[in-house]
Amino acid sequence: MHMENLRESWKSKLARLAFNIFPAYRRTGARVVFISHDWKRVKVKLPLNIWTRNAVGTLFGGSMFAAVDPVYMVMFMRLLGKAYVVWDKSAEIAFLKPGRTTLYAEFSIEDAELEYIRRELESAHSLDRVYRISLCDHDHVEHAVVNKTLYFRKNRER
Repeated sequence: MHMENLRESWKSKLARLAFNIFPAYRRTGARVVFISHDWKRVKVKLPLNIWTRNAVGTLFGGSMFAAVDPVYMVMFMRLLGKAYVVWDKSAEIAFLKPGRTTLYAEFSIEDAELEYIRRELESAHSLDRVYRISLCDHDHVEHAVVNKTLYFRKNRER
């Protein structure tokens, strides 16, 4: 489903603002440009500018990595609620093409994925899941791919 067909609520707009003014995220140079009303879709924009440019004039790899780093964890925390613990466990990035323009990343979580996590944690102590994130230009050409491993478990304090 395309982000253009979805809507933001006033709560998700406020969350987007909070994301973008949070100092650690703001310094990545990226901006969250969309959070769906149900938190199942997020879009991030990483412009090529003086703050994100590396020594050879392309997007700094660290900015690409940091732009996508917290998003899935925050989405899952919102969607699963306080009954679950969600942590970023590991990540790896593959640089496919130099970023010579603004790049975008779209994040999506389906109901089936949420159901799978809940079901698995009924019998398992914890669960690791890998999510693939593409950083693409306006023409949908991939410039980098990040594989994020997230750790899930039920919250023992509840």
